[in-house]
Amino acid sequence: MTEDSKQIWVSELNARPEIRSAYPRTPVRFYDTTLRDGEQTVGVVLSPQQKLEIARKLDELGVSRIEAGFPRVSAEDAEAIQLMSKANLKAELWGFSRAVREDVEELIRLGVRATVIEAPTSDIKLNAYGMSRDDVLRRVSNAISFATQSGITVAFFAVDGTRTSLDFLKKINLAALHAGAKEIVVVDTIGACGPEAVEMLVREVCGWVGKETPVHFHGHNDFGMATACAVAAVRGGASWIQGTINGMGERAGNADIGEIALALRCLYDVPVALDLTRVREVSEVVQKAAGYTVDAWKPIVGENLFMRESGAVATQFHIPEAIEPYSSDLVSAQRKIVLGKKSGLDSIDLKCKELGIAIRPEQRATILAAVKKRSIAKHGLVSDEDFREIVAQLAGAGVLSST
Repeated sequence: MTEDSKQIWVSELNARPEIRSAYPRTPVRFYDTTLRDGEQTVGVVLSPQQKLEIARKLDELGVSRIEAGFPRVSAEDAEAIQLMSKANLKAELWGFSRAVREDVEELIRLGVRATVIEAPTSDIKLNAYGMSRDDVLRRVSNAISFATQSGITVAFFAVDGTRTSLDFLKKINLAALHAGAKEIVVVDTIGACGPEAVEMLVREVCGWVGKETPVHFHGHNDFGMATACAVAAVRGGASWIQGTINGMGERAGNADIGEIALALRCLYDVPVALDLTRVREVSEVVQKAAGYTVDAWKPIVGENLFMRESGAVATQFHIPEAIEPYSSDLVSAQRKIVLGKKSGLDSIDLKCKELGIAIRPEQRATILAAVKKRSIAKHGLVSDEDFREIVAQLAGAGVLSST
């Protein structure tokens, strides 16, 4: 048993052979697209300096690849790429390009050595762009050939791949490899697949391209299934997962790499190339730069995850595995008791111990009643300052001493 395994308290059913054997024992790696796809979140604009700061945090997090931007359509992205290129990051910097020569030329100008090259592949998308299958095959082959001949490593990114006919998806992926692409991305552009379909498709693609070709999964969260779909993609054979910090992105967002890494590690004992102890820190940096706040109950990074208000739960606070599926230490979070309408007598004891306040056992009920009353009046939690004030007021009024 590894040291961090002692910090994980999930169901033993996850370890059944028929479940665990479907997952790899080799590390799953993460390709982060916060700086490109994540910035497509409505209303979010990141400056080149902010992108550099986030890139440094992603590097500390252990992200293997950082998609630095789409420079052909953004001068700011070009500037950000130049800043990142000089930052001595351990992570690989990747660009983003359409199957258009001019996009690739801009990457060459900036010295980018690896890129995703995208093209629409579903009939729905092709009709929207007024393109035929032959058109897109020709564009993909030409762009990838030009990129690879220019010394750029390419991963082919089939836009709306999950709604593309399997025959054509196979044809264009193999054409991309023939043109020089080294990797293939299975792309669920609008979150249109459930986990079972993703697993099937990834396994199918892995069969087409062979064991020597790395396969990625890139998913979106339109049905709240992005994490489950990414886990299913790993089960199907994907060795790379693309996603963003906090799951930010268009519509319902992208797959959240922190959530996925946590699920793979804790539920399926899959090694992940990501430092879980840094996810919350990076999440805060991205939230601040992008100007939004995640839900307090969001997995891995939410503010409430290791806070306990309920009195029934507070009674078990000293036994973390009774009330939590993994240790707060695994993600460098702080456990704490907070006070409110749902608190109990044990909550009062724990808060007094935390704050160094001495009361007698018979005084707890009076203090608890006052805490509940204050919480209801505030429509929220009772702060530590509020609690000190309540205790002082009751003591000053002689209420505590008379109970």
